[in-house]
Amino acid sequence: MSLPEHGANPHLLYRRLGMDAPDGLLDFSENVNPLGIPDAVREIWPRLIGELLHYPHPDGEPFRSAAAAYHGVPPEQVLAGNGAAELFSLIAGRYRGKRALLIHPTFSEYKATLLANGARCTDLAADPADPEFPAGRVMREMERADVLYLCNPNNPTGVRIPKETVLRLAEHGRETGCELVIDEAFMDFAGEAHSFIPRLADHPHVAVVRSMTKMYGIPGIRLGYMIASEERIAGHRKAAPHWNVNGIAARIGEMCLNEEAFRTRTVRFCRETREDFTRFLSGLGWPATASATNYVSFRPDDAGELYRAMLGRGIVLRHSENFLGMDGAWLRAGMKESWKMDRLKEELGIWHGERSSS
Repeated sequence: MSLPEHGANPHLLYRRLGMDAPDGLLDFSENVNPLGIPDAVREIWPRLIGELLHYPHPDGEPFRSAAAAYHGVPPEQVLAGNGAAELFSLIAGRYRGKRALLIHPTFSEYKATLLANGARCTDLAADPADPEFPAGRVMREMERADVLYLCNPNNPTGVRIPKETVLRLAEHGRETGCELVIDEAFMDFAGEAHSFIPRLADHPHVAVVRSMTKMYGIPGIRLGYMIASEERIAGHRKAAPHWNVNGIAARIGEMCLNEEAFRTRTVRFCRETREDFTRFLSGLGWPATASATNYVSFRPDDAGELYRAMLGRGIVLRHSENFLGMDGAWLRAGMKESWKMDRLKEELGIWHGERSSS
């Protein structure tokens, strides 16, 4: 029985496995902001019903201009999308018949959309336990590729690639004719100082994709954006469906980008929670990734056994069966409210103790 490719749908998971979902289950398989959505969004929500009466702006305004202002780029260099997933599908169309280089473990949508668009994929597996990015190996493979996909910070490990390393890869790509697509869906948690976006003006062969889902807790409205050269954005815009961003999403996205205090509070909470959980895992003797985000991947004694045991106790973790390089031996946990983390640590501790004494 194959497990779902993504987290965040626990009831589907239980049905796939033929298990009854316990009451009050806790889902750590998704990695959306544990603090929820900004208060400003809650307050304006009843008034957004007026947007239902009108067709949305074809370019996703006012969100597109807000994203451009947030990053200090012209609006013509921004493409708003119905979530980052739509943008990756549009991007993949650029590489039909070409070779894409993927560094694993990584987000599965890259390969899925590339293959669906007739691209050829080269897979390079890195060690999840090694925080050092294999730049040398990657640069050698780039010489035979048309595009390199980078997930920074990485999903599922949460490890951030140093800005200097990304710049080296971009420079190498310019020399070898290899474009870069950088997924910065979780860069909000690591800090904008690490983003490649300020470097895009000097690197027209690089595109950056961002998601609004994770930081602002709004996966239900599907919203993301891409920043690249004006020429490239214009090409992707022609391939996108008309009105691909709904009016309510565009209004909410504009508001969220103004929520600096909310972002600061979120980053601090996730950092403290992540560091506490990592210390807990270390106490159990389980290696954990050096995450800079709101989730941590770890390698327990028997991931398959632990995964199913936790499901029986109403704890849903993210499996790694479909992550090349992890191959089911790792699990990922999204950071949640303190009481949920306490429950997770309690159940993991009990399982570890039972297994150690058996």
